[in-house]
Amino acid sequence: MRKTQITIDVELDENHVPENITWNAEDGGIDKQETKATMISVWDDKTKEALRIDLWTKEMPVDQMKMFIHQILISLGSTYQRATGEEDVAQWMEEVAEEFATKSAIK
Repeated sequence: MRKTQITIDVELDENHVPENITWNAEDGGIDKQETKATMISVWDDKTKEALRIDLWTKEMPVDQMKMFIHQILISLGSTYQRATGEEDVAQWMEEVAEEFATKSAIK
């Protein structure tokens, strides 16, 4: 068995607000790459619920956060399609993402 690691380092200010976020993924060739936001979800099989960590720095512009959320919504549809094979639901999720883009004024 082989192991790999993905790590996220968060520097906080005196009020525990993220100032800097970097991430590492050795297998992907990522070493201390800066980012302004991250969203991590894991599935807790015992409680049957998604657990999340959403972090963004003080420097993350609102317009970029909107784009980030939009791209996540699109990728959720793609992930759903690959996991379930339900193309109609995945298409609907993409439509929701496009409606979000319109309502949030990024498209």
